[in-house]
Amino acid sequence: MVSQGSLSASIVSSREAYKPAIISSSAAVIFVHAHPSGDPAPSREDRDCTARLVKAGEILGIRVLDHIIIGDVDFYSFADAGLLTDLT
Repeated sequence: MVSQGSLSASIVSSREAYKPAIISSSAAVIFVHAHPSGDPAPSREDRDCTARLVKAGEILGIRVLDHIIIGDVDFYSFADAGLLTDLT
């Protein structure tokens, strides 16, 4: 776990998000978080955060394979939606 948010927000630092991947010399990562509302649709903040994480990964040489949002009974995958390449 890198960040624990409140009901309506979570602060995600790229530095903290990539720290475990850097320590373990990872070539790629998948980010996952849950929406307490149960609706996995990405917010503007989710899209912005994902764009920052992808850009940081490019600088570090660590590929972001996906960012998955978990809802009550469904999930949203940025990779499945084809949005990882459209973010930067």
